[in-house]
Amino acid sequence: MYVVKSPLSDENLKTVSEALQGALVDLVDLALVAKQIHWNVVGPRFRSVHLQLDEVVALARTHSDTVAERAAALGVSPDGRAATVAVGSGIGVTPEGWVDDTAAVGALVEALGAVITRMRERVTATDQPDPVSQDILITITADLEKQHWMFQAENG
Repeated sequence: MYVVKSPLSDENLKTVSEALQGALVDLVDLALVAKQIHWNVVGPRFRSVHLQLDEVVALARTHSDTVAERAAALGVSPDGRAATVAVGSGIGVTPEGWVDDTAAVGALVEALGAVITRMRERVTATDQPDPVSQDILITITADLEKQHWMFQAENG
């Protein structure tokens, strides 16, 4: 079996692989949470919130692919399986059933906040070991913070 060799030292690779795997798990779960709420949102702002949620889903899916491919490029097998995501995500419990638009926005603010906090920790952790991975994580964090702002503004 062919194994991709990383240019990073074993110690640096461990730090970076943990950061990338954690980011992958959070992004996969963020996409799932946003889609779940997207299917169940109701209320006077249904359409705008419904569409905004799909923006988060697309963003999280795109970034999860980037993170997984960066891990693979470093010789680390990315793990986005449901069981791995379920035990590793930093996002809390998603509302069940129909969710009114105000609660839906609040749930996304909380989910995005949790992911952003963990992303910022990963940005710091990857500073020295791998600025390339850090750059990817910075870009993701900026995009997530923009969505966080937009959802916060949605509820005023």
